[in-house]
Amino acid sequence: MQNFPRQIQDISAWLSQIGADPTGGMTRLLYTPEWCAAQRALQEKFESAGLKTHFDHVGNLSARLEGSHYPEQTIMSGSHIDTVVNGGNLDGQFGIEAAFLAINYLKETYGQPLRTLEVLSMAEEEGSRFPFVFWGSKNIFGLANNADMHQVQDAKGVGFVDAMHQAGFDFRPENTPVRQDLRAFVELHIEQGKVLETEGKTVGVVTSIVGQRRYDIRLTGESNHAGTTPMGYRRDTVHAFSRICYESIEKARKEGDPLVLTFGKVEPKPNTVNVVPGFTHFTMDCRHTDQQALLRFTQEIEADMKRICGEMGIEVEINLWMDEAPIPMDPQLVKQVAAVCETQKMNYRLMHSGAGHDSQIFAPRVPTVMLFVPSIAGISHNPAEKTELSDLAEGVRALAHVLYQLAYQENGGAV
Repeated sequence: MQNFPRQIQDISAWLSQIGADPTGGMTRLLYTPEWCAAQRALQEKFESAGLKTHFDHVGNLSARLEGSHYPEQTIMSGSHIDTVVNGGNLDGQFGIEAAFLAINYLKETYGQPLRTLEVLSMAEEEGSRFPFVFWGSKNIFGLANNADMHQVQDAKGVGFVDAMHQAGFDFRPENTPVRQDLRAFVELHIEQGKVLETEGKTVGVVTSIVGQRRYDIRLTGESNHAGTTPMGYRRDTVHAFSRICYESIEKARKEGDPLVLTFGKVEPKPNTVNVVPGFTHFTMDCRHTDQQALLRFTQEIEADMKRICGEMGIEVEINLWMDEAPIPMDPQLVKQVAAVCETQKMNYRLMHSGAGHDSQIFAPRVPTVMLFVPSIAGISHNPAEKTELSDLAEGVRALAHVLYQLAYQENGGAV
């Protein structure tokens, strides 16, 4: 394990060349040449280490170390290979690198496991090229609706189906059976927040992933001359938005952690200096670890919007387009990982994830747990994304110990 820092440095430098942006950061979008090159390079890397590789229909890459006693029981670890546009080189990618390094270490140190170990490099999670998220993990469980994808295009007008076929992949046949061999899924990821760094912790054991409700909201008033329309006669949608934003944020601050509320995109029209804006489109993102609290709060905000717009003579259209419930991690696995951290004297804490991850697709179907390592200044989805090498190595060390218990011990290391 003392070689983990150097190995992490080497594999990250190697893989980060694929999709490197000349301005810094990386761009590796689903089914692009950069994405294809990364998956094929990983396939060669895995095979050179003696793992058996396989691409599924949509491009998820698996690399397996077969178990000696229970080969039909699979312990899986990995993450997604795609990135956001001009993102960092840790989000997703590190989870794949870590799984490979941990499994390769276990193979070289202890030989063949009792249960099969599998590295997974998932095709897509981010939704950065096409407006669809978790394409990789959803296809593992047959959750994606193929019919929905035929009209999907990227920003350049390239069809999803055309891009998939050009990359050499196709839809998962509807009658493909769902895998029954998965005994556990463990995902190691950077935190993408400041909690671990602020508290001086090196490992986070994730207990749950927050629920999310995302909205598109459209306000329609009346565009008019900025000089000749008295203030009392206006139906100003930016004014309405400002009231909605202020009241909602204040209510969220009073609600307190772990609730978070974000107005991330605002588009007034006609968006010019001398016209009262008669139309405003904005987005709202609300997250919480408790489903009932999330529902209650967002329903209150929706009612507030309607009240404010009613008072101002503004029409409001509220479109809830994402409604994801909070997802708990497997309690037994959480307990087991925490016990590993205690035994190995790791500086850890239990915490929730404020971001979405592939683990939220796995968790309702397979015993699942996540581990976090700190993100410097909480920066992610950005070329400045960084984690101290010593923290990355500690995360791989924790992962290796967990995978050892799950795959090499007769009882799976149950505590």
